[in-house]
Amino acid sequence: MDIWLNAGHVFEMEEIVDTRGLKCPLPVLKVAKVLRDAPTGTVVTVWADDPIAIIDIPHFCVEAGHQLVSQSNAGRH
Repeated sequence: MDIWLNAGHVFEMEEIVDTRGLKCPLPVLKVAKVLRDAPTGTVVTVWADDPIAIIDIPHFCVEAGHQLVSQSNAGRH
């Protein structure tokens, strides 16, 4: 699963967060840590294989005020 988040309006930099192998709640916690230190406009790509992440990460985005740019289920790599 690939999830793209936008922490603002202007894309300034990109971060990749690989949470494959981590189970709930660790993927969200790892993404939250990256976004806490990221400047506005950072695009964060999250790689996750926890089936709950497809629900948890979008919910986190809504609650934390981040924009979910897109989400796909590309299968396990």
